[in-house]
Amino acid sequence: MMVEHSLVALKRAEENQHHLVLMGPGVSEAIRKSNGLDESLFNLHNLTYLYITKTCLQCVPKEIGKLTNLTILLLHSNEITKLPNTIGELKKLKVLDCSNNKLDYCPPALGCLPQLRTLNLASNLLSSIPSQRENVALNILNLGDNKFKIFPDVCYAELVCLSEIHVNANDIKEVPVTISKLPALKVLNLRFNLLMDLPGELGDCDKLEKLDIYLNTLYDKTLYHYYVARIKLNELLCYLRSIKGKPKDQLLLEKLKMDRKKDLSDFFAENPKYMRHRLAIKKAADDVPVIEVTEHVDSVRPFIAACIIRKVNFTKESFKKFIQLQTRLHEGICEKKCAVTIAIHDMKFMACGNLTYTAKPPEELEIEPLSRNKIYTGDVLFKQLQAEAETIRKITKQNVYPERYKYLNLLKGKSLFPCLLDHSQEVISFPPIVSSNKTKVSMFTKEMFVEVTSAISYRICRKVLEQFLKELTISGLTNQSMPDFSGRNWLTVEQVRVQDTKGNRLICPSKKDLEEDLDENSRITVRECFYVSYGW
Repeated sequence: MMVEHSLVALKRAEENQHHLVLMGPGVSEAIRKSNGLDESLFNLHNLTYLYITKTCLQCVPKEIGKLTNLTILLLHSNEITKLPNTIGELKKLKVLDCSNNKLDYCPPALGCLPQLRTLNLASNLLSSIPSQRENVALNILNLGDNKFKIFPDVCYAELVCLSEIHVNANDIKEVPVTISKLPALKVLNLRFNLLMDLPGELGDCDKLEKLDIYLNTLYDKTLYHYYVARIKLNELLCYLRSIKGKPKDQLLLEKLKMDRKKDLSDFFAENPKYMRHRLAIKKAADDVPVIEVTEHVDSVRPFIAACIIRKVNFTKESFKKFIQLQTRLHEGICEKKCAVTIAIHDMKFMACGNLTYTAKPPEELEIEPLSRNKIYTGDVLFKQLQAEAETIRKITKQNVYPERYKYLNLLKGKSLFPCLLDHSQEVISFPPIVSSNKTKVSMFTKEMFVEVTSAISYRICRKVLEQFLKELTISGLTNQSMPDFSGRNWLTVEQVRVQDTKGNRLICPSKKDLEEDLDENSRITVRECFYVSYGW
């Protein structure tokens, strides 16, 4: 098998090869230049294995249908928004993996692949797929991390090989009674949906070996006991068979739902390790502001990382706790701002466009400091703070500045002061001193720009930013309307690119760096779609 980082691989594949792998920056650059895949790829009629991943590919050309000998087509982790209907011409296809893309539609031909065994469309934007009734060889179906509200159209007796269905992390509200028609079903992953009940017919799936119903709004006492691992699967299936066909009293259901809400709330309060929250990380889009770093800041405070938090919904109480969180991080992991400083801005008051992280002579830097209604130069503001620190030092009879003023030593004697400018070239941040009063956040803020700066390293900037996001997600402070009684909070974050004059780039937050445990009670898992889950 050939693995190349440029389209040179295509030339070699012409020599009667059956495998071709295209991945990485080299392939992405070639795709950009030619506005798509090289057309010669589709003349490689002997290909049986095609793997294209980690590229900027947005569209799979209709010519893919020419590769009629393909048995394995792996297209995960790209930017694909649609598949052509000609994919139905790949009658020998056994494995199709188009996970971790941006698909919001699948062509009807996706339901006409009689030899298809594995279909992986996880981590996309799909709300439906074509009926799989004719894909009689289908064995594994993965539709996790999408936008399904209705269970996929797969419950047919003809699907005698279908043993695994993964529809976790969707918005599915019920499982159809026809689920019992699947004779080979062994694994059913329903985790993190909106299920309140399960059909009694599921009990007839006598080959079922694994059923995951964690993090649903289940009200039935027996389902709840399975949820928290108090009963085994065979006991649950037996119970489901016993209730099959029985009418449901809606008034009783409403009462049970309210009782279950209380039970779940109590359970999560007593067992925080079962709580699970979700952080959705959106890749940096072309229209997201870029921070351009100039060489002037290199000798003062060269490191900066940032992100954007959307759909913020504070209450008076949650906003107060949000400010307390920032203060606590400044006191702790930021080492009283000596190591790192966090500044948060309301994007509504920032000029649209790229930002500039630079440094200016103290007398030229002008900012309206937080909680003040007057513009100060950096020089004046710094001297005022020095005077305050010196006064307290004398009163307390210390030889050095008090702890909360020690960060002033970072700029002492500097001929340039660091600052972040919005697109209008107005100073919105003067780290580690203060951020601008004009862009301050309030309980009415809906979109926040978070910057983290340091004189030490990019690594510590990333570490602090990620800790901030983790704690913000678990606390649920920024979106009080989203959490439900099953203990879930949601936070959506957009990456921001930072680039310097040498072409070096940093993009935060990083999926890799978030793959760590926050503490013993909160486990973190990272999904391919760039979703980060905290807890179970």
